[in-house]
Amino acid sequence: MTTPDGARPGELSSPVGAAARTGMMRPEIASSESTTSHDVAAEPSLFIIFGGTGDLARRKLLPALWTLYRRGLAPGCVVLGTSRDAGMDDAGFRRLAADAVRAAEPTADAAAVTAWTERFLHYQHPDEEYADLRARIESLEREHALPARRAFYLALPPAAVPETVEKLGAAGLTKSAGWTRVVVEKPFGRDLESARALNALLHRWYDESQVYRIDHYLGKETVQNLLVFRFANAMFENLWNRDHIESVQITVAETVGVERRAGYYERAGAVRDMVQSHLAQLLALVTMEVPSEFAAGAIRAEKLKALCAVAPVDCRAGAVVLGQYAPGVLDGHHVPGYREEPGVAPGSRTETFVALRLHLENWRWQGVPFYLRTGKRMERRLTEIEVKFRRAPVWMFRTVRQEELARNTLVLQLQPDEGFSLYFDVKMPGEPFRIRRVPLDFLYAEAFEDVPEAYETLLLELLTGDQTLFVHADEVEASWSLFGPLLDAGLPVHPYPAGSWGPNEAAALSSRADEGAASPAARG
Repeated sequence: MTTPDGARPGELSSPVGAAARTGMMRPEIASSESTTSHDVAAEPSLFIIFGGTGDLARRKLLPALWTLYRRGLAPGCVVLGTSRDAGMDDAGFRRLAADAVRAAEPTADAAAVTAWTERFLHYQHPDEEYADLRARIESLEREHALPARRAFYLALPPAAVPETVEKLGAAGLTKSAGWTRVVVEKPFGRDLESARALNALLHRWYDESQVYRIDHYLGKETVQNLLVFRFANAMFENLWNRDHIESVQITVAETVGVERRAGYYERAGAVRDMVQSHLAQLLALVTMEVPSEFAAGAIRAEKLKALCAVAPVDCRAGAVVLGQYAPGVLDGHHVPGYREEPGVAPGSRTETFVALRLHLENWRWQGVPFYLRTGKRMERRLTEIEVKFRRAPVWMFRTVRQEELARNTLVLQLQPDEGFSLYFDVKMPGEPFRIRRVPLDFLYAEAFEDVPEAYETLLLELLTGDQTLFVHADEVEASWSLFGPLLDAGLPVHPYPAGSWGPNEAAALSSRADEGAASPAARG
C-alpha cells in the first residue's frame, strides 16, 4: 500500500520504519518485563468493565471471567461493571451476569454461578468526574483486601474511548499502589493520523507497558500455535522461506452480513474492520523472523519488523480488489444485499470484501506473493492460512494420471474447526498407476478435551501481565502506514452475490494461472 509519495510505509513522519530497519525500536518493545503466563493463576485484582451491560460484556467478557474462576485461574478476581445505565445496581448486574453465563455455558452449575456473582460481582454508575467510581473502587479493594491491582476494560464504542481515558486520567485512576492496566478494543483509530492521536492520548496517561490493545484473533489456539508450529518444529522452519514456499493465502470469510452494525460498518468497511487489524496480525505471525526468546518484547519486535518489510501495493496494478455483497442465496435462504440492510445508504460504496496481493522485501520472502482475502456473506465461515509449497524441480510422473495437479499444501485453520491439514500426494491402490492428493489432519478438539475460548486466554494474559498476544503501538502505526492508503485510492467496488467467494475480479490477482489466489472452495 502506497504512501502519497510512494515511500515505504513508516519512512516519513512515522518513526516505525527507521526503527525496524536499524533495530533501535522503542525501549518498551525491545526490552519488556512481561513474560508468558503458561496458565499461571492470576493474582487477586479488580476488573472494571466500562460498557459492563453491553453486548461484548454479555457474550464474551463475563462468561470468560466465570470460566477463569471455575478453572481456578482467577480465583480472587473481583468484577466491577459500569455503564450509562443509571437504573442498574449490584443485584441487577449479578442477574445479567448469571444470564450471560447460562447462555454461554448451559450446563454451568447454577448454584456455583450464583455464588460467584454474589461474592465477586458489583456495579457502579459513574458520575461525570468519576469521583464516585474511584470511591467505589477503593471501597471494594478494602472490602476484598485487594492490593490495588486494577484492570480497566474499555468495552466501548470507538468514539467514547478518548473521553473515558481522559476522565480516568483526571480522576487519578491510571496509577495505583499495585498495577493498573487498560484494555482497548479495535479499531485502533480510523487511519494513521487518528491512530497516532489515540496512541498519544494513551501515552499521556499510561506507559506502553500498561496498555493492552486487544485483537481476539490472537487469543485463538491455532494462532498461538503458529509460533510453536514454526519455531519448535525444525522440519517446517527449514522450509519456511522463498526457496520452498510458492505462495501464502490468508482468508477470513464470514457468512453474516452487517447485522445491526450498519451504523459502525458504514464508517468502517472491511479495510478498517478486518484488514488493518486481524489480517495484518496474521500476516506478521506467518512472516516474522525467529524471536530471540519466548517473551512479549522479542515477539512483538519481530512482528513489527515483518510489517515494515511489506512493500507498498500499487493499486493501479490490480493488486487490490474491493467488493460489496449483493442479494443472493446462503444456506438455501435468500438474503438481502448490503444496500438493502437497515441503516445502509442506498448508494453506499462501503466495501464488504477485500482481496489483495502483497510482497515482502526481505531475504526470507523475496518474490513470494501473499494473498489476503476477507469478506462478509461468503459461502461459508472460514478463517485459515494456506501455505503452498513449490513443486519438485523435476516432475517424473508426467505420464501418470493424476486427479489434480497440485503442490504440497499446509492449511492452518483458525475457525470453525481449529487445527491444520497437510496435503500431499499418494499412490492410489490398484492399477493403473494413479496419484491422489490427501490430507493429514490435526484437530484441537480431538486431541485436547478443553480448548479455551479466545477471550479466556486473553483475559488471563491481561491479569498475569503478559502482553505477547496484544498489539503494540508501533504495530498499529505500521499497519495503518501499510493499509491506510487503500482508503483514499478511489478503487471501484465490485458487486458479488451473497453466498459466493467474492467478485470475479479477485481471481485476477494471481500473477500466473497456476498460482495461489483461488478460493478455498477450489481445494475441495
